[in-house]
Amino acid sequence: MPDEPLRIAVPNKGRLSEPSVQLLRDAGLGLGVVEERALFATAPQGFTVLFLRAADIPEFVQDGVAECGITGLDIVRESRKEVEVLMDLDFGHCKLVVAAPEDSRIKDAKDVPDGARVATSFPHLAQEFFDALGKRVKLVEVSGATEVTPHIGVADVIVDLAASGSTLKVHRMRPIGTVLESSARLVAGKQAMRDAGKAARVRELAWALQSVVQAKGKHYIMANVPRAKLDEVARVMPGISGPTIVELGGQRSDLVAAHAVVSERDLYHVVRELKALGAEGILVIPISRLMT
Repeated sequence: MPDEPLRIAVPNKGRLSEPSVQLLRDAGLGLGVVEERALFATAPQGFTVLFLRAADIPEFVQDGVAECGITGLDIVRESRKEVEVLMDLDFGHCKLVVAAPEDSRIKDAKDVPDGARVATSFPHLAQEFFDALGKRVKLVEVSGATEVTPHIGVADVIVDLAASGSTLKVHRMRPIGTVLESSARLVAGKQAMRDAGKAARVRELAWALQSVVQAKGKHYIMANVPRAKLDEVARVMPGISGPTIVELGGQRSDLVAAHAVVSERDLYHVVRELKALGAEGILVIPISRLMT
């Protein structure tokens, strides 16, 4: 009997939805066009992608509806579900912050007085944070529009997600403390990880996703460089473990081929210095996957 498809839960909407689907495509799952409001999609490599609310993914993964899933660390920690966090996917970066009105006399989270009302949709994380500060606060659970609650007399401060901070500024709020730094994570169900076959396939998926994450912002650079300047070339393009040097098959014994992986932030500098060293035939290729 062939293996059943491995089920991956991804957010059906919001800031993590499209990057999650794109990551699966980049990892080679063969995921085609996904119809709007689709409940699931099948990838030919043996995967079924389930589109669920991001907040529900930890529970569905814990209960075995999906073997693994992608959602925010903030959601995982708040949910208290029994899932294993396998890796940071390096997108969807944000902070769960404590914020106060700009005209408030509260300038730091440690200055929040006992009895203060805290509006949040993250009651567990908020309670843990203030407990650690030794503060006895009153939580006001809300499902949205958290930023307006201090202005209508519902709360004194809030605990909410902030990416750029622009939403807080629009609502005349300022951050006074950080509860958690979050990003998208790959999580797996502990039940699935106890099954040797499923665990192996989940780890294979994690390896494929990691190769995409590691390739982010990387380029493969090749150049014919003077043999006499190899020490300087190694300094200019160190790569992951130093440049790979390959003998040329032509008549130019004074040149060798140097290959290396270079970060995008260093690319301009590397190409400029190679040219100054007398490099020829410089070729730069974007990298889609990188296994180290």
